Amino acid sequence: MKRISVILLVLGLLCIPFSAYALEAGVRGYYWFPELDGDVTVDEGGVLGTKIDFEDDLGMDDEDYPIVEAFVGLGDHHFSVSAMHIDYSGSETLSDPITFKGETFSADVKSSLKYDMIDAEYQYDIIDLENILAGFSIGVIGKVKWIDGEVEIKETASALSEKETFAAPIPMVGVGVHVGLIADILEARVKATGIGYSGNALYDVMGDISFTPFPFVDIHGGYRIIHLDIDVDDVELNYDMSGPYAAVTIGF
Repeated sequence: MKRISVILLVLGLLCIPFSAYALEAGVRGYYWFPELDGDVTVDEGGVLGTKIDFEDDLGMDDEDYPIVEAFVGLGDHHFSVSAMHIDYSGSETLSDPITFKGETFSADVKSSLKYDMIDAEYQYDIIDLENILAGFSIGVIGKVKWIDGEVEIKETASALSEKETFAAPIPMVGVGVHVGLIADILEARVKATGIGYSGNALYDVMGDISFTPFPFVDIHGGYRIIHLDIDVDDVELNYDMSGPYAAVTIGF
């Protein structure tokens, strides 16, 4: 009986005019070239940590990262999930002692900052003129950004080593704009989401232009900025990642 009900439901949906829903789905692969600028503070048991600069104090260098996104849309409703793994490392001779998770480091150190960032996003188009001229739409966005990672510092000449983990789901709201510059060939889009609460702040802004050389494939060039200032699990992260990216979308 359940199988018959499912089949009838599917047949019913198929009977609804396809144009009313404008189904779209696909995957998108990015390669991002961000610059890192920021610091971290880790407290422990009432001992305040030092504000430690990733580049100046720990010698971390900029890295490039892939991002994978899957998306599906039905009419004015758009859903997507994207994932990125961040992995920075560095080594440096400290000019001044630093306190990290209750311990003092004062010699040559190695460090790492690693975390996974997963974005689950829903956009609803409040203005949709996609069938007029080259197309134009504006949508409101609700998003949850999940961050799960660790930061570690250890002295190279001793056994002193400390690591702190952190995890946080961060709800965000924003707006997305899509403009068709040349119908079905050249398009532009901008997305901006953010949140601020109790001294914490996060925003994620991206914009790109895409070219469609042939059906089902888009080639993108754009720029993305992520600003993160959060205090969670005795870890205070305050940094920016910003830079250009290239992307390819395969969809229908």
